[in-house]
Amino acid sequence: MHDAPAPETSANRLWTGLRRGLRRKCPNCGHGFAFNGYLALRSQCEVCEHPIGEYRCDDAPPYFTIFLVGHIVVGGALTMEQSMSPSLALQLSVWLPTTVILCLAILPFIKGAILGTQWAMKIKG
Repeated sequence: MHDAPAPETSANRLWTGLRRGLRRKCPNCGHGFAFNGYLALRSQCEVCEHPIGEYRCDDAPPYFTIFLVGHIVVGGALTMEQSMSPSLALQLSVWLPTTVILCLAILPFIKGAILGTQWAMKIKG
């Protein structure tokens, strides 16, 4: 008796796409890089030649990044305010750079996750 590979369900495909996207890899093969630099998508994967450039993930990554970072920063700022009662200058000197650094650090990974989600759902253009 031969063991047939398990059929790919949409949930499995979604998790595969998210996992590969969060690693900033090609959502199709998981080996090639999906990005040329910081945020620019490659036109195609150098390994499997999947057309990565056809996916349009323009507005969703900044939205989700701001949403996530906003929750982190607001929670941190409120906790700091309640526990220490710091001056406004101290609050600004801590939370403004934290916001910028977190946004810049998280954005490429969120864009990769959006790319993987679009691949899993077969959304192009």
